[in-house]
Amino acid sequence: MKTSGRRTTEGIKGIKQKKEKLKSFLKEKGLKSTRQRDLVVSEFLEMGEHVTAEELYKEISKKYSDIGFTTVYRTLKLLNKSGLAAERVFADNLTRYEPLSAEDHHDHLICMKCGSITEFQDLRIERLQERVADEFGFVAVSHKMELYGYCKKCKDNA
Repeated sequence: MKTSGRRTTEGIKGIKQKKEKLKSFLKEKGLKSTRQRDLVVSEFLEMGEHVTAEELYKEISKKYSDIGFTTVYRTLKLLNKSGLAAERVFADNLTRYEPLSAEDHHDHLICMKCGSITEFQDLRIERLQERVADEFGFVAVSHKMELYGYCKKCKDNA
């Protein structure tokens, strides 16, 4: 499943900062920073898209035969716990991971035919959601918006 929208690859500076944040997180949790884990993180951040553990493993195994699926899966879980990745489960019920920063909130348009995911941000929608929550006396901590339908390419080819 390919992602389009704001981000296709992380800048080198951004990747370096995220890797440093992960190293601090691992140290704080008493976990080791290993070569294999570092390679998985680099590949994941460079892909910069919504990816399943299986998809990431396939890409990594092309370059590094010594990295197993379990290492990929556990590294993605660590990235999620550290706040550097978000787990997303869309209508196909596959768990996907996407690189994330604290200030990186966005929503998704998901094509039900080709599976493409387009990320978008709209401050008007965000403000409206805050207003609705306020009107109900509700304190929103987080949210996700997923719109399902057909992308331009699939809609035009129907």
